[in-house]
Amino acid sequence: MPDPMSPPASGHDAGRRSRTIRFRVRPAMPLIALALALLGGCAVLDHGVLGAAGPVAEQTRSLFLTVCLILLFVVGPVLVLTPIFAWHYRLSNTKSAYRPQWGFNWPLEGLIWIPPVIIVVILAVFLWRDTHRLDPYKPLASTLPPVEVQVVALDWKWLFLYPDEGIASVNELVIPVGRPVHLSLTSTTVMQSFFVPQLAGQIYAMAGMTTQLNLAASRPGVFRGENAQFNGMGFQNQKFPVRAEADDGYRAFVDRARATGSTLDMAAFKALSARSVQASPSVFGTVSPNLFRAIVAMNDPTLCVPEGKDRR
Repeated sequence: MPDPMSPPASGHDAGRRSRTIRFRVRPAMPLIALALALLGGCAVLDHGVLGAAGPVAEQTRSLFLTVCLILLFVVGPVLVLTPIFAWHYRLSNTKSAYRPQWGFNWPLEGLIWIPPVIIVVILAVFLWRDTHRLDPYKPLASTLPPVEVQVVALDWKWLFLYPDEGIASVNELVIPVGRPVHLSLTSTTVMQSFFVPQLAGQIYAMAGMTTQLNLAASRPGVFRGENAQFNGMGFQNQKFPVRAEADDGYRAFVDRARATGSTLDMAAFKALSARSVQASPSVFGTVSPNLFRAIVAMNDPTLCVPEGKDRR
């Protein structure tokens, strides 16, 4: 920092100082950009689809990498030829002035049209095959029965009901490793997007409707789940851990939930569904029968009948 009592620098000194500062700062910018890119890449590998921890996410990652490899045949020539052309036809190279003489050329037309058509056909084949293979409604092949979980999207929380176990959890999904999980999803408010990148793709949850998602975890761990659809002030906090446990750990979770003795009925659900951000996960040891069906019906516009008229 310059001394405020020192005399002002001359124009020549100020310009030299400015050039010196720019020279010292500019070389650091690529290093900063590289560091940010590496940090972002680490986040993608740790929590994104590239860090797949289940069969669905592994197939998604394989498709993503395949598409990237194919698209290199589009991007590669552009990245290679652009600097070559720019250098060859630079202003100082007066011997290579660009003076095109336009005319029809079959080899050039073939080069322009045939490779893109081939790439589009190859991409269409891969996408058609994997779109059907990765259908979120398609059950996963397994000798074990799936774990049924009913998911309710709230503002700004996630409610998970385990109908076979008779328990529920808020902002925490616990699943057994190596066993398929079938999710039925709905929302009590605006449309939201359920997304666990390391286990499966995203699926929307909508009020008065039920969507489905099948996933599985191939190894124990804690995976990040979130709402990928903006839904208001608490959107940034609507995240939850997905804990993949061995069978003993999953049974211990169920036993701990049942030991709480708390009950989730319609009255408790209405209190829970008030707009709020819950700081830590919670569990319910008992759930009213058919609560998920009642929640879906409560938000179904086709079941809303004007007062004083019978429902047929």
